[in-house]
Amino acid sequence: MKKIAVLPTLLTLGNGICGLVSIAFASKITPETALAVNEANFAWAGWFILFGMVFDVLDGYVARLSKTASDFGGELDSLCDVVTFGVTPAFLLLKLGPGWEPSAFLHQVVAGIAALYFACASIRLARFNVENNPDPGSHKRFRGLPSPGAAGCIAALAILRGEFVAALDTRLNIDQEAARVLIIKAVEILAPIGALVVALLMVSNVPYPHLTGKILRGKRHIGHLIQVLLAGIILLMFRSLAPLLVFWIYAFVFPMRSLVVRNLRPDTNAEPPKMDEHAPPQV
Repeated sequence: MKKIAVLPTLLTLGNGICGLVSIAFASKITPETALAVNEANFAWAGWFILFGMVFDVLDGYVARLSKTASDFGGELDSLCDVVTFGVTPAFLLLKLGPGWEPSAFLHQVVAGIAALYFACASIRLARFNVENNPDPGSHKRFRGLPSPGAAGCIAALAILRGEFVAALDTRLNIDQEAARVLIIKAVEILAPIGALVVALLMVSNVPYPHLTGKILRGKRHIGHLIQVLLAGIILLMFRSLAPLLVFWIYAFVFPMRSLVVRNLRPDTNAEPPKMDEHAPPQV
């Protein structure tokens, strides 16, 4: 057995641990818990999924940089990805959707969507392992929505529910109770529908660009640095809304673009127009 690279392995385990911590926060969300405590738990559950993404990006980058990439690291990375980007968002969805009190049937529907989400995330990760090219230069695009991107969509809704109401209250001085009810109801509706859509996008053939690969492995110039800096500033200024915009735009803009390109592309299989043999020659 080859010597295990310590730092990349620790980073990979950090990804899985973040998923476990997110589940721990989500498990504390109960109808009996105070609203303020539940909102904080929603926010932390969402943020720890995003923290797991940071570890997921860094472990592969450090492994390639130190030339310690191995089959062991790849397998461990997949296992941790299943936890953080498969199990955790599915469990969080059960808390985001309507509970048993308003409708037991709706809660069962949400549970079914959560199970489908986990299944699609597992298939997506397995397909990536089979189709993955070990050459780092080939990692320019994905087939289907990456599981971290789908998990980010669910996490962003949890962050929105947990933090946006407080932000509205402190910055705009509006009725906090009315805003809280509006956000909770909106998320209860959007979370199951959105989870169903991103689950299907994970197992689709829609091409998605490898954004982190472009940043970490591409040619670095001042434009990239400015983009990263602006993204960081926006995240800090609008931390309750920024994840929602980033992940949902990433999830939906590329399927829409593929649909537009497919409709505008000329049909190469169409038969050429037939010439009338009896028509006079054109001069």
